[in-house]
Amino acid sequence: MKNFVNKRAASLQPSGIRKFFDIVQKMEGAVSLGVGEPDFVTPWDVRDAAIRSLQRGYTQYTGNRGLPELCSLISRYLAERFSVNYPPERTIVTVGASEAIDLALRAVCDDGDEILIPEPSYVSYAPAVTLAGGTPVAVKCVAANDFILTPDLLEKAITPKTKAVILAYPNNPTGAVMTKEQLEALVPVIEKHDLLVISDEIYAELTYIGRHVSIASLGNMAERTVLINGFSKAFAMTGWRVGFVCAPAEIDAAMLKIHQYTILCAPQMSQRAAVAALKNGFDDGFATVEEMREEYGRRGRFLVNAFNSLGLKCFRPKGAFYVFPSVESTGLDGESFANGLLEKYKVAVVPGSAFGSAGKNFVRCSYATSMQQLTVAIERITDFIEGL
Repeated sequence: MKNFVNKRAASLQPSGIRKFFDIVQKMEGAVSLGVGEPDFVTPWDVRDAAIRSLQRGYTQYTGNRGLPELCSLISRYLAERFSVNYPPERTIVTVGASEAIDLALRAVCDDGDEILIPEPSYVSYAPAVTLAGGTPVAVKCVAANDFILTPDLLEKAITPKTKAVILAYPNNPTGAVMTKEQLEALVPVIEKHDLLVISDEIYAELTYIGRHVSIASLGNMAERTVLINGFSKAFAMTGWRVGFVCAPAEIDAAMLKIHQYTILCAPQMSQRAAVAALKNGFDDGFATVEEMREEYGRRGRFLVNAFNSLGLKCFRPKGAFYVFPSVESTGLDGESFANGLLEKYKVAVVPGSAFGSAGKNFVRCSYATSMQQLTVAIERITDFIEGL
């Protein structure tokens, strides 16, 4: 019998995050710091908006772009919160930010195009580039530079085949953030080599030192930036699967065609919930988002102090809800540390190698869980290290 599996799909490795998540689900008494999902429940008025939409029979397809009201609210949201200007007619509501990443790469990549990915980075970027026919190129960012992409690193990675660079700040897994000045320093290199930027800003609301700055807000960069965001993280709506993508006109048109043929539209009830989330945010100054951000900041400080006191050097996250301690001082790499900790003490963390080779000697710990669980986890991690 023929091998019917696509060669690109066959070449992919299973997600390093999901491997540990699947084990933990079956392990009684386990504490998981593995999955990046807010422990806050979607606010009631947002849930109620979805319930009311079902009661009123709003169960049909929407237009391919999404509900016009939602597209308009997204355009206003980007302008008022991040000084980014994309009109509603260049906004596509997607099934989570994950679909937006896939759309952007499929709309942009031709066979052999190189896409630069600063690492450590979210696990889905490189596989998505591969599936789109491109070639993912890792650009290693280090703790000594706060895990940011510098102009020198970018310049050295560019070849005649380079088409785009992915920027994912605030960063998963490191918690790194790029300032306005650091982003501005990249712009001349990007323009010199005529590169596209794919900017994944899903954690834009979750910053702990100043407000997030989007590269699309700088000069004319909106016309060479595909901006990706969504409702999963800051609005506690992971399971609703609502994201969005904004882009230059010709890329927007290409993405819309792919979206039409593959997804058609995001679920209407989820879109109506997203409408409520944004309306409520505008009404109360995004108070719920601010509450979440403050609580995550408190938890992050707790973990950083705990890991540093254990001799695990830990970068202080400036955004998102992860810490990324180095485990090199234990004599173990991230994979061995994570496996041993899970097997002996039932605490799940993600090996840094899941986010690229630059993360080999690190582990990622999510603090999107209660302080009680974080305290238990640190107690068990302490016992594990003392027993090495």
